[in-house]
Amino acid sequence: MPAEGMRVSVSGSTFVATLVVGIVLLLCPSKILAQHGGGGGGGGGRGGLGGAGRPTGVSPKDDLKDFHRLVALQATPEQKAMFARIVEDAQSVGAELKSFRDLLPTKPADLSDLATSLQEAIDKARSGNQGFIGSFSPEQKSGLKDITKKLVKTDSDLAKQSKELTSDEHTANSVEEIDKALANLQSGEAALGNEMSIVLPSAGEGLAWNLPPVTNTIEVAGQSIAISASGTVAQTSAEDDHNFSLKLTADLSDLQREIADILRTQLSRSPRCGERFEIQNATLTPLGKSGIVTVHLHYERWFCAPGQGSEIPSELVSGDGSVEIKLTASVEQNISWHLVSEIGRVDGDGFLHEMLSSGILGNILRDQISASVLSILQKGTNLKTALPPSGQGLATTTKAQFEDDGAGRLSLVLEDRLLFSSEQAKQFTTQLKQSLSAQTSAQ
Repeated sequence: MPAEGMRVSVSGSTFVATLVVGIVLLLCPSKILAQHGGGGGGGGGRGGLGGAGRPTGVSPKDDLKDFHRLVALQATPEQKAMFARIVEDAQSVGAELKSFRDLLPTKPADLSDLATSLQEAIDKARSGNQGFIGSFSPEQKSGLKDITKKLVKTDSDLAKQSKELTSDEHTANSVEEIDKALANLQSGEAALGNEMSIVLPSAGEGLAWNLPPVTNTIEVAGQSIAISASGTVAQTSAEDDHNFSLKLTADLSDLQREIADILRTQLSRSPRCGERFEIQNATLTPLGKSGIVTVHLHYERWFCAPGQGSEIPSELVSGDGSVEIKLTASVEQNISWHLVSEIGRVDGDGFLHEMLSSGILGNILRDQISASVLSILQKGTNLKTALPPSGQGLATTTKAQFEDDGAGRLSLVLEDRLLFSSEQAKQFTTQLKQSLSAQTSAQ
């Protein structure tokens, strides 16, 4: 599986050298070819010269064959951008596959949801590959037909193996087969990119920088919540030095520890008359690409007779129950991110079960929990101050999702895009390098 930042083409200097040689051959082929045999006089043999002053049996077209092929197979700027996306899509499949494999032994209730998420990532990667191949010119189709044929077969293998995801008895084996097919797909992509002279940024070229960890401490309902995050800034391609990507990963383990006290303070209510409920316990746990808030509560309904406000209210009903609220991060029109909340599993007495699953009480808890968690995350992940001044306020969120670190700790991953003018890009890069250099020196 190729690493991020892999090099999949000839270097720029090699291409320039090939171009120069080709031009020289075009301008004066007879003089160059007359020297091809070398070794002195006009002796015969493999290095001998024919009567026309050219190596026997060699045509000028043969000497220019590699040059012409290189030019014909060169990727267009649009194809280079498409290639960067299909490489990223394949890496996303690898990440989804890892999450699925890690949770497979536990057989969680939403394993089918995880399988669906993995299937969607595979479909996106396959669609991207098919679109990329479909963009080939006639010359590219002809010159790349052998590599393309292998890539199409690998794509077919990946599609075949992914169909087994929904079968419990074949799932473990399917994961391994998908992993193999994915490795073959990425290998085929690398070979194709190499033939088309496509270069992806490598970490060694100074196009990516690791941001130092940042911790934000916020006060919520009398509780101090510390959210730490680390990030990476990178140019999205070697050809486009105006476009940068920003990825931040926030550790939400402190929020997980304090979630019960926070929700107890914010949500519990006990009016003299009407509905009273108390949050007795709450947990926040990762589940695939979502977070699950499980709330246990005690509910009471009290009645006050009209016009008898001074009398002691009467308790009508009471009960205990629990409800799961599924929170999924989503980006709206690449402008801002929010949480999509859903009511999941509900337990409780008959009347309370109904109120939590489809009644007003369940909707109130869902909306208030979602709003509370979103507010905390937005304040705690306001980490763009870690960027140089020229980059602050220019980031546009393109992706947001929860992640499980494998030990039950929840993280929030935000991916942003920074688009600069040429002058802004230079200023941003300079400030970023100076900031990181100063922090390294201070350590």
